[in-house]
Amino acid sequence: MSLAQGPHSLQALQARYGERHRWLLLLSVMLGSMAAVMSSTIMNVAIPDMSQHFTLGQSRVQWVTSGFMVAMTVSMLTTPWLLSRYGYRRVYEVCMWLLLGGGVVGGLANDFPLVMAARVAEGLAAGVVQPIPAIIILRAFASEEQGRASGLFGMGVVLAPAIGPSIGGVLVDVFGWRSIFFMVVPLAMVALWLSRRYVPTSAPGGVQADADSPGLDWIGLALASASTLMLLNGLVQLRGDDSTVAVALLVLAGLGMAVFVAWQRHLLQPGRRSRRASSGRKGQVRQAHQAHQARRGPLMNLQVFGHRHFAMGALVSFTYGIALFGSTYLLPVYMQMGLGLSPSYIGAALLPAGILLAVTIAAVGRLSHHMPPARWVSCGLALLALSFALMPLVHPAAGLALLWILVILGRIGLGFILPSLNLGAMRGLPKDLIPQASSVIGFVRMLGGAAGVSICAIVLEWRLAVYALASSSPGSADLRAFNETFVFLATMTALALLAAWKMGGAEEPPKKD
Repeated sequence: MSLAQGPHSLQALQARYGERHRWLLLLSVMLGSMAAVMSSTIMNVAIPDMSQHFTLGQSRVQWVTSGFMVAMTVSMLTTPWLLSRYGYRRVYEVCMWLLLGGGVVGGLANDFPLVMAARVAEGLAAGVVQPIPAIIILRAFASEEQGRASGLFGMGVVLAPAIGPSIGGVLVDVFGWRSIFFMVVPLAMVALWLSRRYVPTSAPGGVQADADSPGLDWIGLALASASTLMLLNGLVQLRGDDSTVAVALLVLAGLGMAVFVAWQRHLLQPGRRSRRASSGRKGQVRQAHQAHQARRGPLMNLQVFGHRHFAMGALVSFTYGIALFGSTYLLPVYMQMGLGLSPSYIGAALLPAGILLAVTIAAVGRLSHHMPPARWVSCGLALLALSFALMPLVHPAAGLALLWILVILGRIGLGFILPSLNLGAMRGLPKDLIPQASSVIGFVRMLGGAAGVSICAIVLEWRLAVYALASSSPGSADLRAFNETFVFLATMTALALLAAWKMGGAEEPPKKD
């Protein structure tokens, strides 16, 4: 019996559970995504303890987070191929086993390389899992239900990073850094149990997973991995004293990305390559090689960028990643170094804003049909930019009420953006491009996020150094440096508004190569 006709195929599960199945399926993948997101954000609270335990410097132990981010960012691009080759259930379950195994191995490890290996395994799993919910929402739900489904999913996923660090801080204080690894284990186990009941064996669209589908583009994956690693390393090196290595890495990253794009275009044009094949024995060998290459689909299908609303949505997603992850790094540092607040106070104070963000996402999801997604995204970006732009008005002498109002305003803005961005960028795309589009938009968001942390740190350190030379009052210098970094984030977020407006325009025919 084929997968498409088996007891766990999409058709069989829909027949067994009826209209409820799509919501049960969404719940299943939501728990897996919560486990993935929690594993990506909660580790920061354990870095100081881990550094002390392994007697490592801050820069080296920071690779526990950076290695995870690189693995997660690049592995997102493999999701469409994995789903078409192995189907939803097998891919999802392997990812949950990787998260579970990474949590157990990392928590029990006595050697730092083993901790790093566990984090990379968790990052690979988290990257593959994250595009899956958007694919399911766009394929399994009618257009009038997609906003509600996206809001429900977004609320659950945002609760993980909102609550996780607060719980993680308590666990580290009581049980040590190892307890952070074990936090992901219960979620992964429940997600595995739900997947056995509700996740189908079929591939996107309910078709049978095809073991004879085109092979994975290993060359493209290697180019994307190397370019991403050099980009993030180059940005980190910019914060050091020697800028030569940083410039070299950034130039190599740019060249690697250019070669990656050229290779993806090459794989999209098998017909043109075959027409250039010469006759004779050498020509036959070349034709055989080209036929094999034609069986290998591109890692990133560049045809998605031929749709203007998707191209603009991807640009918004990249800028949004910079603002989201950059502010997630900057706010606690600002509160601790600039305002002199204690870490425990900061964690307790940010928790209500995180919960409010989850509630906003759910509310916007239910109301999304009242306004086009691009308009929700534009409103959210405007609120987020405003919250950053007004940060220079905060001063410790005037109290902290304005600070909490601005933090809440920014979180409401994020709540407007999160359930609407993917829908606005991918709605109307051909169904066969939706898996690729979901992985691409996740990739550019995470790339922006990974770069955003380093960019904010670079801008902050630059301004701190400038004011340290020019000012005799260190406290005011610190505040001015932080304020200018917030203004930088406000400018980046406001620029994304231009792309958001274009995302909502009339769709143009896709460009042809």
